[in-house]
Amino acid sequence: MNITYDYYKIFYFVAKYHSFTKAASVLMNSQPNITRSMNNLEHELGCRLLVRSNRGVKLTPEGEMLFRHVSLAVEQIQAGEEELRSAQSLQNGQVSIGASETALHGLLLHKLGEFHRKYPGVRIRISNQTTPQAIQALKNGTVDFAVITNPSGITRPLKEIPLKYFREILVGGPQFSGFSEKTWHLGELKQFSFVCMDKRSRSYELYGDFFLEHGLTLEPDLEAATMDQVLMMVKNGLGIGFLPEEFAGDALEKNEIFRIPLHIEPPKRSICLIQDTERPLSVVAEKLMELLLLY
Repeated sequence: MNITYDYYKIFYFVAKYHSFTKAASVLMNSQPNITRSMNNLEHELGCRLLVRSNRGVKLTPEGEMLFRHVSLAVEQIQAGEEELRSAQSLQNGQVSIGASETALHGLLLHKLGEFHRKYPGVRIRISNQTTPQAIQALKNGTVDFAVITNPSGITRPLKEIPLKYFREILVGGPQFSGFSEKTWHLGELKQFSFVCMDKRSRSYELYGDFFLEHGLTLEPDLEAATMDQVLMMVKNGLGIGFLPEEFAGDALEKNEIFRIPLHIEPPKRSICLIQDTERPLSVVAEKLMELLLLY
């Protein structure tokens, strides 16, 4: 059989309203077209589906049987169409993001707040991860895109788009308050305990290279899972460590930590959006990505 969906859709509305006239009105069609379509459907199926009378339209037993199946299909299609319309207008939908902690605090939370105010019906799911974990989640398809700090170490088909540049500074607790009065070589500070992000992070890799450039080996006394932990360890005198300048701002103003200026500061870093170019984004994810790229 080669029966068009339109015939079944017309049958659904005729059966639902028990009326050719009402079905024609809902479908914005003419009653003769509705009648002709139902005659064609009955001819194609080889049985009567509808009985016309002065009281309207009644289903035959075969019509009742068919309607049970057709109603499920038509209503599911209508629900799908409505869901698509809502998603395209951003009345609902969901976007999933893998984000490193620095990216989350340095850019993403602010932009997500702006996005949520504009599109309150959209659900936002954030996975706070290390850069390697966020990239793996993107490869696995469990997030729409990732927002992380470089170095990312990605290869095609992943694409890196810089969103915001930042610099990290070396800081110490109150016992280092006098260290801000001069500029230091990194080697002069090797006697002090050093706090660093753990070995699984890209930050550890970056500072390993930075220390090698100065003829030193990165051997942290303490490793932290998050930037918050690095800050707390530094504030409590457990060692010195590198923090994003913006992230450390409040603690610097309150004199809880102090900057230790270096002759050669660490390389500038960036918060980046990582996209899988082989996987199309939903309308919701596209809109959020557009907002991030406007930073």
